[in-house]
Amino acid sequence: MSSLNAFLHPIQTENKEIIVSNRFIENEKPVPFVIRPISQDENKQMIKKYTKKDKKGAETFDRTEYVSALTAAAVIFPDLKNAELQKAYGVLGESALLQKMLYIGEYAELAQAAQELSGLDKDINDDIEEAKN
Repeated sequence: MSSLNAFLHPIQTENKEIIVSNRFIENEKPVPFVIRPISQDENKQMIKKYTKKDKKGAETFDRTEYVSALTAAAVIFPDLKNAELQKAYGVLGESALLQKMLYIGEYAELAQAAQELSGLDKDINDDIEEAKN
């Protein structure tokens, strides 16, 4: 039987730099976004926030807003909470800022990288197919 040492001292996932656009240039080089992994505890809070119950008790999940919040929560640079940056783009809130800053392809690349860094890089449909066989 193994010791608990591995669970007491897990390997920490490093933050990741990702260049999602060549439009943000400094010193003639693209400036990367820096993202971090999202914990299951944070994820649980976001799922709860974007799951609504109607009067009959039926639940609906707003996946679009969830992915938007997950992506914004993963970004540590640029500081999406920065009032000057939000004001420059004419928005309030981290998710709104990202959506205003980035083109659709850039946003999709950032969202995918944030999900992959947090371990959501596997398609759940693959697991379902594997279970069927």
